[in-house]
Amino acid sequence: MSQDIHTRRRFLQRLGLSGCGLALSACLTPSSQEKSQLSIEGNEAKKAQNTPFSKGNIPRPNFIFILTDDQGWQDLGCYGHPYIKTPNLDRLAAEGIRFEQFYSSASVCSPSRTAYMTGHYPARHRIHGHLTPSHERNQQRGMPDWLEPNEEFVTRLLQKAGYRTGHFGKWHLGNVKDAPEPNAYGIDEYRVFHGRGPGWDRNGNPASTDLAFANAKIATNASYIWSNSTDVFVDQAISFVENNKDSLFYLNLWTVLPHAPIRPSVEQLQQYDELTTDLQDFESWMRDYLKDAQNLQQKMKNYCAAVGNVDTAIGRLLNRLDDLNLTENTFIFFTSDNGPESYHVSKAQNAGVGSSGIFRGRKRSLYEGGIRMPCIARWPNAIQAGRVDSISVIAAVDWLPTVCHLADISLPNTKLDGQDISSVFSGETVIRQQPLFWEWLGGVGIAEYTSPSLAVRDGDWKLFAQPNGRQQELYNIPDDPEERNNLTERHPDMVARLLPMLQKWKRGLPR
Repeated sequence: MSQDIHTRRRFLQRLGLSGCGLALSACLTPSSQEKSQLSIEGNEAKKAQNTPFSKGNIPRPNFIFILTDDQGWQDLGCYGHPYIKTPNLDRLAAEGIRFEQFYSSASVCSPSRTAYMTGHYPARHRIHGHLTPSHERNQQRGMPDWLEPNEEFVTRLLQKAGYRTGHFGKWHLGNVKDAPEPNAYGIDEYRVFHGRGPGWDRNGNPASTDLAFANAKIATNASYIWSNSTDVFVDQAISFVENNKDSLFYLNLWTVLPHAPIRPSVEQLQQYDELTTDLQDFESWMRDYLKDAQNLQQKMKNYCAAVGNVDTAIGRLLNRLDDLNLTENTFIFFTSDNGPESYHVSKAQNAGVGSSGIFRGRKRSLYEGGIRMPCIARWPNAIQAGRVDSISVIAAVDWLPTVCHLADISLPNTKLDGQDISSVFSGETVIRQQPLFWEWLGGVGIAEYTSPSLAVRDGDWKLFAQPNGRQQELYNIPDDPEERNNLTERHPDMVARLLPMLQKWKRGLPR
């Protein structure tokens, strides 16, 4: 245990958490500010949560939501990766706020995206795993073929409020032959990858249908669109911004990289020619995981090149916003859909060396490494630059209600699972009104990362269990972010409180 504490301390020192306004020791001890803030109860918590985000005379912002694919919590320079160079995303963090406890609402792609679009846990829509182009395969897993369009979506709500809405990049919310196109979800302009509607061909040229995805996945000689996809998507995003610069706009820029298969070009690899890997540069679970990776140095070069290419492309978008004088009142939100892929997946050798930092688990796991994501927000008109929030616990389901608040839009009448967390942008600590829940019905492939199928986080505590109540695991996340010390036997009272809550949530999901 002592070695684990020292390992965590070195990792947090590398991340520079002293800049979050907390002493480093306070970030690590049971009596930390994190613990005291998160344990506020009753009226005091309600008062803290209801503090509105005060915009004053600030106009409604434009929104750009950048969602990368399978990028791990540590896979940015500003999150402490020892090799990856991300100067543009680091700039975004330096000019805005970086969150240490942001959670995806799922550990794989389609359900994660569902949460952002709806403000609901994806299980409420029976989207438990990735949606495939095969009706039979979706049906076998008890899933629909697409996200039902007769719902309220963040895009539709903003569209109704006068925003011009756009989506460029990966869709993955329905790809069977008769799936709805993004315009059914309140999106005015779109070009999709892995979805129905206008897309690109294998060479990155605009096409009337999405011809790029299958070609890029199947043929090793058709990798141009995959390796250069972020540039292609950003080109379209810049055009959208230019065409709508005189009106309010909302833009989804959802990348493919660093999802497998990663095949960087010679040019993309150049800045990593001299890279050498050392397991001592990583901590905790990540170090243990990498020790069995074959040809680690080349895999790491390939992965770093892919993330670096994403960063370079995003830099072009940031620069164009500067040129158009749109930076000050454009709210940019950056995160990843779920944790990094595993090299145990045969086609994911390069993508499988993404870093979850100290956190246990990877993609398809409900441990922290599968669902805790990098997250950056920038809005110069309203967000103080250079802040790091290591205390607030926020999640993907919070996106829709938060955007509605910032855009001065009434929330839909449907019950939301997320909450408005906009007060965090003006310096408040968010206190959750309700616990966070997760469900994962698939496998993981790595024994030590295979979590029970259900999880709940309430305050400091996170409980795992199967629907029948077995395989209980209980962790105090501020004290044990690596999830190494199962406290079920030491805290049966906490299990007795959280387990019924988790099982009741599960019973309320559609079957």
